[in-house]
Amino acid sequence: MLADGLHDVPPGKVAAVVTHLEMRRPPALRPAPTDLAIRRVTNPDLDWYRSLFRRVGGYDWLWFSRLNLDDDALRTIITDPNVEIWPISKDGAEEGFLELDFRTRGTCELAFLALAPALIGTGTGRALMNYAITRAWARPISRFHVQTCTLDSPRALEFYRRSGFTPTRQQVEIADDPRLTGKLPLEAGPHVPLLRP
Repeated sequence: MLADGLHDVPPGKVAAVVTHLEMRRPPALRPAPTDLAIRRVTNPDLDWYRSLFRRVGGYDWLWFSRLNLDDDALRTIITDPNVEIWPISKDGAEEGFLELDFRTRGTCELAFLALAPALIGTGTGRALMNYAITRAWARPISRFHVQTCTLDSPRALEFYRRSGFTPTRQQVEIADDPRLTGKLPLEAGPHVPLLRP
């Protein structure tokens, strides 16, 4: 347990408050566009996956979790038949993706749902969430869960709540700053101070 008060984050690290959310039954779907250009990719190429991951989450939001995995660890996750990866396209370019993880029996984790700036504010996020909810609850699950953190878009937490998720707990995560490890460029995540050791 952390004591009340301020706690120093060591130079070279980033800190985030992680909020875990879940739903125990499918909610009513929210109005959204229905013309999604979405397809499932099985056995994705590692370079393709990392490039899309960086584009939709790395530069703006300092997503680094999958960038810290070596090739074998990443391949094990994204080629698992119980992990579904659904990129979304606009004008022939992939501008976001949805990743559902069914590896734990009876549950589905919304591992990632992200859009590049070209699709933000178009209703595509709601449409992608509707798709995620429909896919998740089409399987015999009793829990659909997701997590977001203070490195994400400041609109993410409320988006998940409006979509039917309820917060269940919070954690503090401290990790190496991916800009200093070379996983992301130094100019990534300008909303997060870069503190060199």
